[in-house]
Amino acid sequence: MDQILSFFKQIFIFEENTPLLFTQFYFWAFFALVFAVFSTMHSKRLLRNSFLFFVSLFFYYKTSGLFVLILLFVTCSDFLIAKRLHKTESEAGRKAWLALSATIDLSLLFYFKYAYFLTDIVNNIFGADFRVFDMFSWVGNIISGRDLFDVDKIVLPVGISFFTFQIISYTADVYRRKVKPVTNILDFGFYVSFFPQLVAGPIVRAEEFIPQLYKPYFLSRRQFGIAVFWIINGLAKKLLLSDYLAVNFIDRVFDNPLLFSGFENLSAIFLYSLQVYADFSGYTDIAIGVAMLMGFYLPQNFNSPYKAPNAANFWKRWHMSLSRWLQSYLYIPLGGNRNTTFGTYFWLILISLIILMLSGSYIVTGIIALVAIEITIAIHRSRKNEKRHKLLMGNLNSFITMLLGGLWHGASWNFMIWGGLNGIGMIIYKFWKEMGWHVRMLIVAAVTGGLYALMIYYPQPVFNVFFVWMAVITVGTLVRYVWNLVVEPYIMIPTGEVPGSAATSKIGNAWAIIQTFVFITFTRLFFRSGSNLDPATANEEAWQTAREMVNQMGTAWGKVNPLEVIAAYKSVFILFALGMIIHWLPDHFKRWYRMNFALLPLPVMAIAVVVVVFVLYQFVTSDLQAFIYFQF
Repeated sequence: MDQILSFFKQIFIFEENTPLLFTQFYFWAFFALVFAVFSTMHSKRLLRNSFLFFVSLFFYYKTSGLFVLILLFVTCSDFLIAKRLHKTESEAGRKAWLALSATIDLSLLFYFKYAYFLTDIVNNIFGADFRVFDMFSWVGNIISGRDLFDVDKIVLPVGISFFTFQIISYTADVYRRKVKPVTNILDFGFYVSFFPQLVAGPIVRAEEFIPQLYKPYFLSRRQFGIAVFWIINGLAKKLLLSDYLAVNFIDRVFDNPLLFSGFENLSAIFLYSLQVYADFSGYTDIAIGVAMLMGFYLPQNFNSPYKAPNAANFWKRWHMSLSRWLQSYLYIPLGGNRNTTFGTYFWLILISLIILMLSGSYIVTGIIALVAIEITIAIHRSRKNEKRHKLLMGNLNSFITMLLGGLWHGASWNFMIWGGLNGIGMIIYKFWKEMGWHVRMLIVAAVTGGLYALMIYYPQPVFNVFFVWMAVITVGTLVRYVWNLVVEPYIMIPTGEVPGSAATSKIGNAWAIIQTFVFITFTRLFFRSGSNLDPATANEEAWQTAREMVNQMGTAWGKVNPLEVIAAYKSVFILFALGMIIHWLPDHFKRWYRMNFALLPLPVMAIAVVVVVFVLYQFVTSDLQAFIYFQF
């Protein structure tokens, strides 16, 4: 009897240290049971949606405990608000209901995610020593009559950023009359909480998913095969690449950068670029496959992002559901590439104040003041030139969007720097593509020369790192400069075609892809060092880790021979190389082997799945790694 009770306790009681993960056997046993019951009722729409709603609540409870009550609260509030909004005729009333919905949803998100961040700001301004207080735990203790919950620490509910953005998209789309409000709260609850994508996306917009609530179940033989492929593909990314690279190399370096050489620190951030992609896209692949088996289709979230030739294109390929959400509900309302709005200046001033408050530096204050003055003057002057005005507005709104995208990932300096660097990278590319080769060569040479001077007269590890990178870019730019201005004019033929131009275009594109990958990888340093940290100490620890890694990359290259490191971690570097090669394979080839797998005879497919799963679980570590984006 005790064993039976223990078994049921394990099934139904939330255990913080063992959340329900796609990589656990328990999840697949759970899904097998869910799918078996689902197969008996898939033709009855309301029963099907209701069943999946309650199953999803159970899944979230097993992942995040009593925070399921928060999910239920926002589900009920937005369901009722959207119905009232739809019935309201006056525009002012509609806006008021929309504002109420956004206020409720964002207040909960800010409380759980940014309480430590805001407390730090208040303490810095007033020299106080305020500490966070978990009022939800306090209420829980009052109701239970016991001290069951810790009120001195705020725990972030798993996936709160994802389901909050998803709910906001619903109310906003009802406001824009893109969708009609869902009439049944069970259907709406299913939309909000659908368990495959609930805790780490992709973020499903209302206009994409709401119509699927009312469609009959359909799964063709080919779709079944593709769904199985996505699940196996996702598990391979997670277990074979992400977890193995993290446990056997990346985590060791990031946990204590000073114990490792400059080459090892540099290798760690490149390996992390592949790890975070394999981890996040692996989750998405599994979510898409599981949803497809139940007849629902989630949007594509990744499109070979490390094939991007520039930072702007990267964000059209990476976490595409978030990028589209930010574009639709933030960038365009800010004015897009046409104009500035009140929101543009509001967020610009607010972000500037946050930076000032956290830095407490007169130098930073002066820099921000100068930048603000320059932006104001540039906006005023650009009004006489429509093309220039649109370019400036687009860049300003893009930069604000990327900063807020960084803050969406976490409330720390490192995430702001990460978002800001991506915004700067996008802006630089927009100006770069408009420049002639003379100007490009001049700018690159000047920046490289300036970094060399800083390296000589004001030696800092960060200048060493930047100088080496810019020196490589200078060489590449010089080669292309000479080719475009000296060689190419003399190899023109009468038809106007340039022999070898297709080859040179491919080489140039490959060069751009490599440089973009290096840039994105460098920004990952700030992303990774700000992750997996206690919110109470995240700012200090994240900045220290980033600084130590830059110092090592800029100075500590004599400690260890790089070839010895590669030999010592042979399997890690082989996996990294194979992972990047597969990532860079042509899209048509990937489609070919995906479709061929999907069309295999079922017995052959079953054998293939068993073999792949057996191989994958040889790589499973003793302690299964949670998905990286669970913390967001």
